[in-house]
Amino acid sequence: MEIFDLLKLSAQGYENRNVNVFFQNELFKTRVIALDPGGNIPECKMESFVLFYVVSGEVLLGRNGESSPLREGQVFISEPALISMTSVSGARLMGVQIGTQNAG
Repeated sequence: MEIFDLLKLSAQGYENRNVNVFFQNELFKTRVIALDPGGNIPECKMESFVLFYVVSGEVLLGRNGESSPLREGQVFISEPALISMTSVSGARLMGVQIGTQNAG
């Protein structure tokens, strides 16, 4: 059994997102994401279902042209979509991609 502490896992910004993967199998990929104040995840087309959980901080979430704040303790689940995020004061998130065979 392995338990992951989302507050202690090493995390880098979106540019280095591949090093943030802490668990992956043929069904899903899980990563921790750190966004500095003003940091963002540029709009990208997610080819899989995704889940984003805000461990700390807050982001402005964009999905297919709509936007909404996503705050600490909240989770966002979406089918494939155009998704972006911006943090005003910094944020730490857990992202899960479901069905990662074709996802980056």
